[in-house]
Amino acid sequence: MKKYLGLLALVILGISVGCSKHEGYVKTEGMIWNTVYHITYKGRAQLQDSILPVLNEVGNSLSVFDKNSLISQLNNSEKVRADRHLVIVYDEAKKISLLSEGKFDPTVSPLVDAWGFGLGHVASKDTLAIDSILTFVGIRKTHRDDDWIIKDDLRTRFNFSAIAKGYGCDAVGEMFRRNGVNDYMVEIGGEIALRGASPSGGKWRIAIDMPQEDLAPGEEAAEILELTDVGVATSGNYRNYREENGRKVAHTISPLTGRPVAGEILSATVIAPTCMEADGLATACMAGTLQEAVLLLEKAGVEGFLISVNGSVWVPGRIDRN
Repeated sequence: MKKYLGLLALVILGISVGCSKHEGYVKTEGMIWNTVYHITYKGRAQLQDSILPVLNEVGNSLSVFDKNSLISQLNNSEKVRADRHLVIVYDEAKKISLLSEGKFDPTVSPLVDAWGFGLGHVASKDTLAIDSILTFVGIRKTHRDDDWIIKDDLRTRFNFSAIAKGYGCDAVGEMFRRNGVNDYMVEIGGEIALRGASPSGGKWRIAIDMPQEDLAPGEEAAEILELTDVGVATSGNYRNYREENGRKVAHTISPLTGRPVAGEILSATVIAPTCMEADGLATACMAGTLQEAVLLLEKAGVEGFLISVNGSVWVPGRIDRN
């Protein structure tokens, strides 16, 4: 969940339930985790009542905004007994961290706060003691023993913002499938899980925003995709930065150096089997060079659309979406 992004980089096109060719689609929206969700599915209207309980269950495990959540308990102690949500997300985060050689890391929050991007934090000389913060940042300084997640250093702090929205989309999709719904689009703050047919009868049409800070979300598309049975996520720096001494400081902080990434990538869109995986990999792409991002997506075997200062690059991946 890229809470520092404030960006709906993926726009769902062609969803007009009232005049769709296929009857029986339901469209609903609301707020969760300080962001907006939009959901369209073909099934019983009563299933709307199951969406928020699913998301709240995920939030009770993963939300750093909830002082009583499992992740908040872990942040305030050396270990916690994890539920299935926390186990799944922790394992996926560790996998992506290893795959990206540390460019993705859910313990980077103290560094993000130090640079003034965290909620309620302002950068100062005191908070910018980066080297000392780096001593307790790193998911490799934690481990899982059965369903216990254990930190080597009490100061290590988790924030799964860069992966939890994607997992939330997957969790709602799982609930739909349990209830016999196989045509749906679940979008939370720009991350999307897709399955089956759209209301038009074909694949879901997704527009990738043109990465220009002077354009509103959805104003101009860099690319329009037709997709189904995948997760899609986009990360970008171009709308979230601070001005510091006349230069822009981007919100993506490298867990390896502790410094903002002055990368050439403006936005990274990833298409993966799950939205959780797409979410984490899109974030990881922003923390390195264009070449490193291409190699990462190739290693992961997923599809990607990377927009850099010098143009765009498609990474074909190995996903069958015909």
